[in-house]
Amino acid sequence: MSAPLPRLLYLFGLVNLVIGTAAFMNAGLLVPMAQTFGVGVGAVGQATTLYSLATALLAPAFLVATAGLAPRVALALALALFATGNLVTALAQDLTVLLAARVLMGCGSAATALMAGLAVAVAPVERRAQALSIVFVGMSLSYVTGIPLATWVGLGWGWRLPVWAAVVLTLLAALALWKALPTARASVSGPSLSGAIVLLRQRAVLSVFVLTLVYFIAIFSVFSYMGPVLKSLRPLEPAALSAVISVFGVAGVIGTLSGGRAADRWGPRRSLTLSLSGLSLCLLALPLTAGNLLAMVAVLMVWGVSGFSMMAPQQVRLAQLAGPQTPLALSLNNSMLYLGIALGAAVGGVALAHLEARHLPWVGAPFALAALAWMRWSTRPD
Repeated sequence: MSAPLPRLLYLFGLVNLVIGTAAFMNAGLLVPMAQTFGVGVGAVGQATTLYSLATALLAPAFLVATAGLAPRVALALALALFATGNLVTALAQDLTVLLAARVLMGCGSAATALMAGLAVAVAPVERRAQALSIVFVGMSLSYVTGIPLATWVGLGWGWRLPVWAAVVLTLLAALALWKALPTARASVSGPSLSGAIVLLRQRAVLSVFVLTLVYFIAIFSVFSYMGPVLKSLRPLEPAALSAVISVFGVAGVIGTLSGGRAADRWGPRRSLTLSLSGLSLCLLALPLTAGNLLAMVAVLMVWGVSGFSMMAPQQVRLAQLAGPQTPLALSLNNSMLYLGIALGAAVGGVALAHLEARHLPWVGAPFALAALAWMRWSTRPD
């Protein structure tokens, strides 16, 4: 019988729920924020782009800079940066200050990689994927609960209120982790610049990063424009559109958890093959559901499960390859994730200038198929 998973993992999941909500709730609050700063909605939308780039570039640097500190100290510093970014956002009077705040938040998002590294360290080897899925299910839940709730509060009582709530919740998360984690310092073999160089010289590690980048391009070339895509497939009232997107989020939660179990049971290669195959088929099938609401929702649910089930197997592969550099490897993988989001949005935007929105999934499908082919080739037995 397998050893039980530490309760600490569930705390990590809750902290990621706070981080995911605070990082992306501005998507539902763009209009009132733009009115406050006297700029266009597109300008405020760049806050998400800047957060993604800061996460990709600064979070790994934070891990290297804090190597050797006790885990609870490094996490406290990361969450303090994240809370400060939210505080500056809540006080911001112009767009420049808002964008600077998002850079602070992106650096503080290194907390996610730190928690993932700790999860790998404390979980039984045979259940590492499940452990990571629990840690990251908080991110999936933010799309189902945190972000819709923050949007509702922000639209009803002002966009600054949920940001202030994020400040408080982040500080409470830091306090909870401080009490839950031991005082011992990290091993001297933790993340380092030399370790980063070693990682980036490993072909197997680079292949994981490439896969993450390509499949997030596939997903976000479509998901970034989900509203127009769904409306072009089936005219929907705002409430119905929100409900459909929430169903997709619920499927994502199921996928996050089931992906961990599948990776532990069948191994990362088989579980990734199943996930990428499902994603590819869904992107090919979605435009064919035009006019059929039930078929559209069914395809979206399978897409949600398939798309979100890939992170745990990917992270287990990195943990197996990176050893003591696991937190840094996970952070660099997170960098590929955010670069994939940015590139996917760019690809989808260019495609929309030439295609109807309902055909956009066919733009993402070749990337999903390329990711499947790359994974099968790069993990083939020698």
